[in-house]
Amino acid sequence: MKFIQGQSRDQINLFPVSLDKSIDPDNEVRIIDLFVESLSIKDYGFRTDFTENGRPAYHPTDLLKLFIYGYLNKVRSSRDLEKECRRNIEVMWLLKFLKPDHNTISNFRRDNPKAIKKVFRTTVQIARHFDLIGGKLIAGDSTKLRAQNSKKNNFNQTKINRHIAYIDNKLEEYTRSLAENDGDNRQQIENEINKQQKRKDNYQDLEKQLKESGEPQISISDPESRQIMLRNNITEVAYNVQTTVDSKNNIPIDYKVTNQNDSKVMGNMIQRAKSILGTNEFTALYDKGFHTGSELKTAQELGVETIVAIPAVPSTSQAPNHDYNYEHFRYDETTDTYTCPQGQTLRTNGSWYKELTSSGNTILFKQYKTPACKSCQSRPECTRSKNARLIHRSEFADYYESNHRNTLEKKHLYKRRQAIVEHPFGTIKRQWGFSYILTKQGIDRASGDVGFMFIAYNLRRIMNILTRDRLKEYLRILLSLFLSVFDLCGINFSQFEEKSSLNLA
Repeated sequence: MKFIQGQSRDQINLFPVSLDKSIDPDNEVRIIDLFVESLSIKDYGFRTDFTENGRPAYHPTDLLKLFIYGYLNKVRSSRDLEKECRRNIEVMWLLKFLKPDHNTISNFRRDNPKAIKKVFRTTVQIARHFDLIGGKLIAGDSTKLRAQNSKKNNFNQTKINRHIAYIDNKLEEYTRSLAENDGDNRQQIENEINKQQKRKDNYQDLEKQLKESGEPQISISDPESRQIMLRNNITEVAYNVQTTVDSKNNIPIDYKVTNQNDSKVMGNMIQRAKSILGTNEFTALYDKGFHTGSELKTAQELGVETIVAIPAVPSTSQAPNHDYNYEHFRYDETTDTYTCPQGQTLRTNGSWYKELTSSGNTILFKQYKTPACKSCQSRPECTRSKNARLIHRSEFADYYESNHRNTLEKKHLYKRRQAIVEHPFGTIKRQWGFSYILTKQGIDRASGDVGFMFIAYNLRRIMNILTRDRLKEYLRILLSLFLSVFDLCGINFSQFEEKSSLNLA
């Protein structure tokens, strides 16, 4: 039986094919090359000035190209990227046979989180240029990316106390055994006592660090990572990545890496969205985890319409008969009174009281009540309290009520939230496998990793929506304008000519 045979590895080709001819004209690696070359790398904050002593440095454009290519192809480890430089013909073309080592590659991502964020902003600008961003409806949400820190290496005061108590019990046992023992294993018991004492000293040092930090928990491997609730009672040591996604083509316009929960971030993210879009004439969709009075106040005072899902009222806060729940009490703004379902008027003495929330924040509220409660026949259905029914009105009640009206009137918009904001998460975490942070040692380094994820996502999304020829033509124009600026400013561009000699086929 005949089979297709390969060529001999020792055969010399009479007409060798160039590396450039080996890359298809419509290969996306050419778009990556054009995109990076069109950027003003120095203005973005990438370092381009190095001393002449020693071995020359790699130019930031080459390392940026390598990272964007890697993330677009599900490769982000610095050691794996180093291997790609030696075996991947597309990377060889992109870097012109440069072979940076893994430390150089890793340090580039570590040292440039702010500059990487600016590259992401450029992808948003390209999307806006092609009218891929509507700017009328946005959705915000967060996703947890696991940190390089195990639960075992994350501590709070309760966990430290538990370990110290266990060690104290073991020390008591060993001390008793030592007092009762006069045999050959005395030295073994003393060694165990020393071992447990060292462990106790270690936990006491952690306790000291925890108190000095002022934080509720401390992580050893990645100090700024925190144990965060994922769902139900499942927790993980992770970072919480906030995103803002435009509804027109599910393109992220902003991201922010945090180590906190969702309750206090919506206002800042909407403020950033307003700056990015240059307008406040848009509607913001968020789920119930973001339903916080101070954040609703921030958003609505910016003139942004919010539709934030309202959490269910806890059973302990509900009336015995649900017809007498808080939402059935009508508020009159002119008289500052409530009217109950029985038609009685609840009044306030005008005093503001303080309440500490579960998240540790303090809010102000007024109390409303009526003496008619004592003789009301419906009282058993209205309240479980032995005294009169009390209605609390938060300082943020107006903002809650405005959001409540929006959720009732525009349910059709809120139903789109999940489809908008989960699209990038599904691609990045499930399709590409980027469900964890690759870097260690803090939020800034994590931001560099996350930044490349969203750069890759936006470029892939733009390439899928537009034709590649159209995008390449736009990038060529950007590059020519960039080169023209150098010529007009009288800058000697000869040192960059080799880097900019692109095959624009």
